[in-house]
Amino acid sequence: MRKIRKDDTVEVISGKDRGKRGKVLKVLPKENRVFVEGVNILHRHMKPTQDNPQGGIIQKEGPVHISNVQLVCPRCNEKVRPGIGFKDDGTKVRVCKKCGKNIDK
Repeated sequence: MRKIRKDDTVEVISGKDRGKRGKVLKVLPKENRVFVEGVNILHRHMKPTQDNPQGGIIQKEGPVHISNVQLVCPRCNEKVRPGIGFKDDGTKVRVCKKCGKNIDK
């Protein structure tokens, strides 16, 4: 069970973007990297193509190592290390260790 998933809100805890919060756009579990909205912005110099006839400099998010971000609980709005809990039917869910509520919907 992954601790950080797509569409989670995370906060960067180290690096040049420390303190920024954003939504996870993409997770690369084999590489231990995540793409976070508005964090680690890269400038890509693009030639004109059919999709982008103007060309120019495009800004996009780059990957951040998963150890440099921490999950933000949607209920208590604090950085947490999620624990594992169980629903009534026995399925695993992520649980906030500070407020005790389910992080998963």
